[in-house]
Amino acid sequence: MLKVDKAFSPCPIHDGDELFPNGIFEFNVTKILEHIENNPTAVDLAEIAVSDFCPEFSSIDKPHVESADISRPVVLVEVSPGHYNLIDGHHRMEKARRSGVGRISAYKLTVLQHIAFLTSKKAYLCYVEYWNSKVKQLRPLGKVEQERRTTTR
Repeated sequence: MLKVDKAFSPCPIHDGDELFPNGIFEFNVTKILEHIENNPTAVDLAEIAVSDFCPEFSSIDKPHVESADISRPVVLVEVSPGHYNLIDGHHRMEKARRSGVGRISAYKLTVLQHIAFLTSKKAYLCYVEYWNSKVKQLRPLGKVEQERRTTTR
């Protein structure tokens, strides 16, 4: 479970920063990449299956796909316990898929690593609530909860 950090400060946005919006949750990808570059051993680097993260994109910039460098790792963030979403490297991933590449390198940021890159306090508070709801779904029911569910059916 995450606890709200009352001292949380949203990640600043500067002109030219690349942002990844996902509903209310907006991440500063530029700052994530700077963090990885400045702390290369702080983030796990793994080989991932392209098929796990690469649906066929219909609206992706095709000329940019051809110039994408698939030797550069993509960036994944843990959006619920053990589940990751691609937030940087969609063109690289699409090029790998089109080229028949089965695996690609990826930086995998845990929730504690990427939550600092949310760009608003409201998004942060909602993310903590969202994350905790996912954790609760994974917990086995206690005896009292099991009895309550059994008797209400």
